[in-house]
This record gives sequence, C-alpha cells and structure tokens, in this order.
Amino acid sequence: MQDNDKVYGFIMTLFEFPSTVRTLWETVLEFTIENRQFLASDNAVNFIFDDGGKTYNMCHCINFEIADMEFWRGEAYSAYFDHLNRAGGFYYERWGDAPVHSLAAALFLSKNKLHFFNDIGYRHTQYLHCPQKELHDKGNVDYDPHSCLWRYGRIFLSQ
Repeated sequence: MQDNDKVYGFIMTLFEFPSTVRTLWETVLEFTIENRQFLASDNAVNFIFDDGGKTYNMCHCINFEIADMEFWRGEAYSAYFDHLNRAGGFYYERWGDAPVHSLAAALFLSKNKLHFFNDIGYRHTQYLHCPQKELHDKGNVDYDPHSCLWRYGRIFLSQ
C-alpha cells in the first residue's frame, strides 16, 4: 500500500444493521458541516449515500482492513472520533468500528487513496471473498444480497 500511495484498504463490504446506527449519519453530518476543511475534494461519498447525503446507505467495509496509522492518528479522524464519542452512539447504539472507519475513509480520503484487496481470500462468519476465478464465479459475498461491493466498482474502478 505504501508503494502505491494507498491509505485505506479493505476486502469485503456489507450493509450495516440500521438498528445499530440509527443516529450515526446525522452525527457524521453535524461533524462535516462544522468541519468542511477535512473533506477530501475527490472523496468517495457515493460509496456511502445514494440521495445526495440525506441518508446513509448502510454500506461499509467489514473488519478486514489495512490502513496507514497516520490516518487514524491525524487531525481529521481524531476530531471526527471525538465528535462521535461525545454523541454517545458507541455506547447507546453499538456503533461499530466498520461503519465508523468506512464513513471516515469515504469522506476524508481521496478515492485514489482507497484500495480493494480483490486478490486476498477472507471469511467473516457466513460471508466470504474468494479471489480464485472458478470459485469466485460460483458466487461469493461479492454477489450476495448483503454485499454492497458493486458500489466500489461503480465509483472506484473508473479511476
């Protein structure tokens, strides 16, 4: 990732359970309105909403992620996390690391800083990603109704 100037990489995407992030998007919007300086001009917001930002589409990268630690330690993510923490959703709604990280990466990083690891196999409970063509073509999580990986292709593969 360092050689290719990537900051955040992931292997699978799923839709979050809405009951666990009821107020996450409105809290993120509050933060972005107050902190527009942190938004990347060429970000990946179309990965996380479909309606101009009114609602979160629940798409997130699941817990296999590789990231440059400087992103997590940076001013934008630190301020974002502090804002979310003050809102109480981690405790009251069970906001998880996957949607919180995915939203941050989509908002604060340029699209060209993101990377999908299509060449690494991975299993997360009943979902799996298999890069071997013959198995991949038989249908894995990438084509599962719970996956939102098609959003990645729509947005990032056109780079």
